[in-house]
Amino acid sequence: MSRRLIDLSVPVLDGPSEATPVEVDLLDHAAAPAALGLTPADFPEGESISNETVTLTTHTGTHMDAPLHYGRTSGGSPAAAIDEIPLDWCYAPGVRLDLRHIPPGVGITAADIEDALAKVPHELSPGDIALIWTGADQLWGTDAYRREHPGMTRESTACLVERGVKVIGIDAWGFDRPFGAMIDDYRGTGDNGFLWPAHLYGREHAYCQLEKLAQLDRLPAATGFTVACFPVRLTGLGAGWTRVVAIVEEP
Repeated sequence: MSRRLIDLSVPVLDGPSEATPVEVDLLDHAAAPAALGLTPADFPEGESISNETVTLTTHTGTHMDAPLHYGRTSGGSPAAAIDEIPLDWCYAPGVRLDLRHIPPGVGITAADIEDALAKVPHELSPGDIALIWTGADQLWGTDAYRREHPGMTRESTACLVERGVKVIGIDAWGFDRPFGAMIDDYRGTGDNGFLWPAHLYGREHAYCQLEKLAQLDRLPAATGFTVACFPVRLTGLGAGWTRVVAIVEEP
């Protein structure tokens, strides 16, 4: 048997696909000696070791949202921060659900999830990691990436979580429908149920979501792979940067 690793993450960089900037302050090899109170002559080849100071949000790049992101409580208990997520949630069999036919701005329904599962076919097991394949990652690198995608709904999220799924990922900028679509519907109706319904479902049942996945098309099949998605251990915070990798065992 051989093992193939498939990177399902986008790079962390400043660009049009991110809503907030990524700022990097570089202390390069030539300038670093002075920061240590030394001179270039004190180091081999006149260079010390470099360093970078990066300013960005916890939702920049591929990341995992913890229940604390959705609200202060989940299921009647204090919501877990990203450093409190059980590690076994983050390493489990994956199932890719093909929702590429859902248009941008439209909510993915529970019936859509059921149909995608039936086409795999796959019977979900507790702990499976579900990957929602919209194809929106093809827009990465453009500002359209932030708004041209479908999104999960309360009902579709519940359809997975109530079968034991603890982590759901999506290859789009956000998990719910785009900001503009949700806010327009809210302003037009006064119904705040249009505002982040999939996220807010996490106040009822604890689950994590992965946003800004990529390259789900590179998976050889809808099942038969393991997902590793360990978030950075940021104490007490609602999200953490995550390198998401699919592990495929091949003969």
